Amino acid sequence: MTNHWKDVGNTDCILAIGSNPAENHPASFAWVTEAKEKGAKLISVDPRFTRTSSKADIYARMRSGTDIAFIGGMIKHVLDDMDQHPEDYNMVYVREYTNASFLINPDFKGPVDLDGLFSGYAGGLDETDNAKRKYDKSTWQYQLDEEGIPKKDKDLIDPNSVFQILKRHFDRYDKETACNITGTDRGTYELICQTYAETGKPGKAGTIMYAMGTTQHTNGTQMIRSYAILQLLLGNIGVAGGGINALRGESNVQGSTDMCLLAHILPGYLKQPINKDQTLAEHNERVLNGLTNNDPKSANWWQNYPKYIASLLKAWYRDTDPDVSFNYLPKTTAPLTDYSWIGLFEAMYAGTVKGLMCWGQNPAVCGPNVNMERKALEKLDWLVAVDLWETETAAFWKRPGVDPTTIDTEVFMLPAACSYEKEGSVTNSGRWMQWRYKAVDPPGDAEHDLGIINKLVLKLKELYTSEGGPNAEAITRLTWDYGDDPDPLEVAKEVNGYDLTTGKLLVSFGKLKDDGTTSSGNWLYCGSYLEKDDLDAFEKAHLDMYPGTEYIGNRAARRYPQDVGDGGYSEEAGYKEVGLHSYWSWCWPINRRIIYNRASVDLAGNPWDKEHPVIGFAGEELAGKYVTKVWKGDVPDGGWYPLQNPDGTWRDDAKYPFIMKPEGHSRIFGMGLADGPLAEHYEPWESPVTNHISGQQNDPAFKIWADSDMDLKGDPGTYPIVATTYRLVEHWQAGQMTRNLPYLVEMMPEMFVELSEELAAEKGIVNGGRVIVETARGKVEGVALVTKRFKPFTVYDNGRQKTVHQIGMPWHWGYMGLSKGDSANMLTPHVGDANTMIPEFKAFLCNVKKA
Repeated sequence: MTNHWKDVGNTDCILAIGSNPAENHPASFAWVTEAKEKGAKLISVDPRFTRTSSKADIYARMRSGTDIAFIGGMIKHVLDDMDQHPEDYNMVYVREYTNASFLINPDFKGPVDLDGLFSGYAGGLDETDNAKRKYDKSTWQYQLDEEGIPKKDKDLIDPNSVFQILKRHFDRYDKETACNITGTDRGTYELICQTYAETGKPGKAGTIMYAMGTTQHTNGTQMIRSYAILQLLLGNIGVAGGGINALRGESNVQGSTDMCLLAHILPGYLKQPINKDQTLAEHNERVLNGLTNNDPKSANWWQNYPKYIASLLKAWYRDTDPDVSFNYLPKTTAPLTDYSWIGLFEAMYAGTVKGLMCWGQNPAVCGPNVNMERKALEKLDWLVAVDLWETETAAFWKRPGVDPTTIDTEVFMLPAACSYEKEGSVTNSGRWMQWRYKAVDPPGDAEHDLGIINKLVLKLKELYTSEGGPNAEAITRLTWDYGDDPDPLEVAKEVNGYDLTTGKLLVSFGKLKDDGTTSSGNWLYCGSYLEKDDLDAFEKAHLDMYPGTEYIGNRAARRYPQDVGDGGYSEEAGYKEVGLHSYWSWCWPINRRIIYNRASVDLAGNPWDKEHPVIGFAGEELAGKYVTKVWKGDVPDGGWYPLQNPDGTWRDDAKYPFIMKPEGHSRIFGMGLADGPLAEHYEPWESPVTNHISGQQNDPAFKIWADSDMDLKGDPGTYPIVATTYRLVEHWQAGQMTRNLPYLVEMMPEMFVELSEELAAEKGIVNGGRVIVETARGKVEGVALVTKRFKPFTVYDNGRQKTVHQIGMPWHWGYMGLSKGDSANMLTPHVGDANTMIPEFKAFLCNVKKA
């Protein structure tokens, strides 16, 4: 998430697509409401008329899984309008801050030339041949000059420039085509294109709010890429009221993401070692390959990667040289998709994985193709379930219709504390790390997670020390000195990191080294916990912002309510405030509230938007013997000079604003993804229509799991109706909390199926009656909610007009708790995104009948 919640109040237009913030992220909607009160427009794009839609200025229906066609038409509208009215767009931003001017290898070909494919495809569209379902990306690269610097055409007319490639790619996405694919009303669609394009004017801003409705598709990453392309063309990244803002489903999803509890990354988004990384040096060389750039104006921040992973290793193995402790880490041997959620459950089903520690998760309700995943649990030797109640996962062996005597899995239930019964930090969607205090002790034998993991690790260290075992030193040499009752403040300090030569907490990740003399459990969080003497002048003057002396230095605990920028700048000091609240909690990286904020200023460092300035260059000042560069407002995304002097001459000592990319520019053309450098529309894995754009029906690079007898695909002839899943504000995730509390259960007691009046009439279904929904993988029963919120879509299939119905189901129910019912995930497929393998929960085929 590039911006933060309060910043939404600064926007001129909100595009809520793939999200329903009013219902699923209600705290965020306060700022949507504030923006609307100031005159901002809210656009809601959703297959269903939602609570967000009810507050929208413009609502557009869109068939699930067609975001790229929808956004692609908006991109074409902007590109066409740029040709006619370039004065209405920030063309300096596009030329100087994005890679629109960069020249691409002339051998690159796109879907226009290759009927939906990009150059380098290995071939073999046989769905079972995953080895061939991938791209060689060698033609997706920049042209380089003799010094190894990417070539550019600032006039944006070279046919090999990103800008011209972009125009050719999206030329197929005219408004008629977009509406024929999405089923969106043409007049509404044109109004949305015009309204959102107006945010491209310098001084204007538009924000996109997306969530699981976008990500949970086989090409969900590319859907988000389409949002990025649109926002970059409009100059909406780095500015107040702009950004692409991911709405997290729980209070600490961003925090768990940063700590990288995923298969392919380590804390701080460092790379997972693979079996070819025989040494730390080889690992660094592999990771840095492709992350280097010879342009002296590129900060190329990832070149510091060796410092970050060496410091992470020292946090884990304090008394071991990083070159040695690197080989304590597990190294993957299979494709990383095999270690994703779907890959792990496929391995359990095959009998390869024998044990599972399930921590605050309930896959027997929330996993895709959940009938298969429940069967996979039966094949484990042991399962540890850590949760507040006996969940469906903990009780899978006694679920309805199963004979417990046929299941040999040994289940251990560890009672955990809920969030109000433990202390620690959470990081919200806006990257704000906030300290949370314990309100009450947990009941009975329940323990907080830190206490549970502490006991497990101490016992493992004891056993490995006395008995040995494979790779025993990975456990016995682990630095784990929290005692019997670990203090979360000590963990927070470890995450921040230390100068190991002095024992003092580090003030920022700029102090991390690769020589083993610094530690940091997550380089992005370095600077979140300081020694009292290292606090800045504003903090020292306002120590009462900390809740108690024991928290001083723990910047996540800061609570200074006034709206002041970092360093205490205020409007009286010559700079307006835009809701940064820099001394309320702490924000990674280094308390920067808006990422890439140096793109919010012109080439001389002056804000594009004078009414909502994020930062501004204030010149130089002498500090002792040194001249320092002064930026006011937010923490700048790198404190270098602006690209130009006030007289318009270019500076040699400046840096480009997008510091996390090797070239220093944001990528409209992105060569890093598995399935193409530009977003291309493909139909969901199960779809009732053929692809209207090209001959490739599905994303050609996502992995197809077809190894088991339960990996089934539905045929549109048998299952002609589109289904999607969603959440309710009355229930939380897999329901283990809300369905075990009487006062919450009564608010939404039963699983239901939402369908249109037209489909209900066709099927003879009445409101309040019972219906059965069936897919190739299973069937569920629920109460019929016949509503105007769904309407049939009119789309085109092979050139002919076709009516497509869509239904929706919440997925919160299971066979445990005070409220029982079928999980909608008994219907969903075991397929996932080409880049992330997140399951495709939001578009699959079904049939519906009266029970």
